[in-house]
Amino acid sequence: MKYFIATVLTKGKREEIGLYANDRIEANSYAKLKYTGIIIKVIEGKEPLEAQLKRITNDLLKNVKKKKIKPDSLIAAIRQLAVMTNAGISIHDSINEIAQATDDQALKNVFSKLADDINSGHALSASMKNFRFELGNLAIAMVELGEKTGNLDEALYALADMLEEIRSNIVKFKKAMAYPRNVMIAMAVAFTVLISYVVPQFKTIFEELGAELPLPTLILLKLEYLFNNYGPFLLAFIFASVTTLKYLINNYTHIRYKWHQLLLRTMLLKNIIKFSTLNRFTLVFSELIRAGIPIAEALDTAIEMIDNLPLKNKLLTVRITVEKGGTLNKGLKETELFENMIIQMVRAGEDSGTLDTMIKKVAEYYKMRFDAIIDGLSEAVEPIMLFIIASMVILLALGIFLPMWGMGSAVNGR
Repeated sequence: MKYFIATVLTKGKREEIGLYANDRIEANSYAKLKYTGIIIKVIEGKEPLEAQLKRITNDLLKNVKKKKIKPDSLIAAIRQLAVMTNAGISIHDSINEIAQATDDQALKNVFSKLADDINSGHALSASMKNFRFELGNLAIAMVELGEKTGNLDEALYALADMLEEIRSNIVKFKKAMAYPRNVMIAMAVAFTVLISYVVPQFKTIFEELGAELPLPTLILLKLEYLFNNYGPFLLAFIFASVTTLKYLINNYTHIRYKWHQLLLRTMLLKNIIKFSTLNRFTLVFSELIRAGIPIAEALDTAIEMIDNLPLKNKLLTVRITVEKGGTLNKGLKETELFENMIIQMVRAGEDSGTLDTMIKKVAEYYKMRFDAIIDGLSEAVEPIMLFIIASMVILLALGIFLPMWGMGSAVNGR
């Protein structure tokens, strides 16, 4: 966002007001909507230090306070909006009615602001882009599809089904991770109690004996020292680090890109992210093609929905290939994200004129791959969990018992 200075004439007084926008046209429109009076000019200016500090503070507080809409509430609202739109009720009245009826405060805030924007003449999809965090890229992409095709109700029904499927996958993921998570929490609590209360008792004995301590014991004693003397500071540091990292990821594209790259290199997570992304991309793309949207434009909308930046950049090359006159299957092959079987299916769809059907089958294939990963997630995590638990137990056992085994020799030497 850039900083602009709007010169406004109100009640005979000339006033200069700072505002943020992506470009001068948007800044001019925003100034007309927000300020009463005559807009004399809008120019790009240098952001004052005070405004910079205020913006950074607001961003930090916004990242802490802002909440995503509950999945159940969002799905119900989308389905309700689809029904009301299909019944011929205006978008503004439908959204306003949902905002008044819902108990979800986040949904109420977002839909109330959407209703105000629509009342000011903005398109629904354009207004939704201001709430990308709360609504998600998929919702924006599907609403854009509905606006382009004139079948907003159908797009909303399809969006509700997709969100239901995503919610189901998240529930399956949480269930698969519940047992490993609970075991690790129990082990962490036990380890903390031992470090904080048991190890100090042995520390006194070891100091009295004056024996040379092995490495595992030294590690335990160092951990005990950190826990008992700097525990609150460590917790504060971890909290500050996580909050800062979230702020940097949300506000700086290059840091977000690096973070997404790291996730794609992380065992277990990389395939979950890859197949869920490709499933949603192909599903939205097939809906766009089926609705008669040109391939290049359909690619734009489907790619815009993707959250992971490295995957998004790779798929953007498909758009470039198609623009240059290349085939879709060639563009997909160049990304190196799709198996040869998928490329052959897309090629067959292009040759036979059934591209939308083939892309739909590709989406089903990636859904199957994603479901298989989620179903086997618990088994895949167990070896990692066992390794961590074994490491903690071995460290405790060796750290306490090794010096005790040498206690006899230490006593004889005194």
